[in-house]
Amino acid sequence: MDPWLVTLILFSSLVIGIALGFPIAFVLAGIGVIFTFILWGTQALLMLPSMLYAEGTSFLLIAVPLFVLMANFLEASDIADDLYQAMYYWLGFLPGGLASGTVLICAIFAAMAGISGVATITMGLIAIPSMLKRNYSKKLALGTVSAGGALGILIPPSIIAVIYGSITGTSVGRLFMGGIIPGILLSLFFIAYITLLALINPKMAPPLKEKHPLKEKLILLKGLIFPLGLIILVLGSIYGGIATPTEAAAIGAFGAMLCCIVRKKFTWELLQTAVWRTFKITVMAIWIVFGAACFTSIYSIGGASEFILGLIQGLQVLPIIILIFMLLIWLVLGMFLDPLGMLLITVPVFVPIATTLGFDPLWFGILFIISSESAYITPPFGFNLFYMKAIVPESVTMLDIYLSIIPFVFLQLLLMVLVVIFPDIALWIPNMMVK
Repeated sequence: MDPWLVTLILFSSLVIGIALGFPIAFVLAGIGVIFTFILWGTQALLMLPSMLYAEGTSFLLIAVPLFVLMANFLEASDIADDLYQAMYYWLGFLPGGLASGTVLICAIFAAMAGISGVATITMGLIAIPSMLKRNYSKKLALGTVSAGGALGILIPPSIIAVIYGSITGTSVGRLFMGGIIPGILLSLFFIAYITLLALINPKMAPPLKEKHPLKEKLILLKGLIFPLGLIILVLGSIYGGIATPTEAAAIGAFGAMLCCIVRKKFTWELLQTAVWRTFKITVMAIWIVFGAACFTSIYSIGGASEFILGLIQGLQVLPIIILIFMLLIWLVLGMFLDPLGMLLITVPVFVPIATTLGFDPLWFGILFIISSESAYITPPFGFNLFYMKAIVPESVTMLDIYLSIIPFVFLQLLLMVLVVIFPDIALWIPNMMVK
């Protein structure tokens, strides 16, 4: 079968399967199995189990359940309560201080947990009632938590970075480090927007009038000890070349469990719940990885990847135009797919193209991760928007949530543009790492 026909049939089948509402893991796997049988017969199906075994036993992917377990322990430790109380005392008097502080806490959680759901749900339950009680704009409160919670996709450790690295062969440690400056910049963009909005219209985010003694403020800073210690343990061990990302994930999971023990939150029921939730999330992710492995194998063996690569190389346009086109595809897909699905469908196709055009795969990976973060908050199917709907009062409509997130989406696009224009935003720290 001609490569162009393989390409057309594969991607048409993929679009139809997703449009019909089937789980993406089964769509990918089903297409791979069916077309393997059609093209090469039953004997070719024997290669699938060995390929899936190789994927499932990847040492790098062990980091996924460990980071998820760490996030579950952190959620149970009630660290967020202490962080919010400290932020409330230290920043509440500033214009938009509660919202800006919420972004800071989300960034800290992102640097500990590696996933977005923990910060979104936790801060949604803590920060939104507090802001609404103090006459903050409903849309500002909703948008702040939805966007801040998504920082876990970009700020390391990021599970999306782990899977991107495992598929493309890019160093996960360097991907982690590449996300630090963009993550900090995006957090600062959010805070600057909130502060500017509060200065222009103080009624949207009024400063608090309560005064708190310096002694009380200093005492509350002890709540930063565990979070900062955990961040230094995980990221410091990777940056210093002491541990691999998988080993650092194990260190982080153990450190998060110690947080629960020291704070007297650790119980047998908590351990069971954390392990069970970790199991469910990991199985979902691994099934998608398995499905993508089936799809990309048939895609590569059928010659479709070489066909698309040759087609791109034959275009008489500047490489930056092709890059922009790929970024636009990610942004559109992010409105309808989860980041893991986006990654496994497009990255095996796009990375060889980007490399051929002379783009750094590490830098390209950071651009994908920024796109993934946008996918978490882009209507109509952004995950964080549905997390938010599940925890807010019934009076808050889905339209309220959609409208609240629009300014933050544009700030994420601004970050993407800056990383495209100034690649060192993503590459400076990785280039300084211990080799």
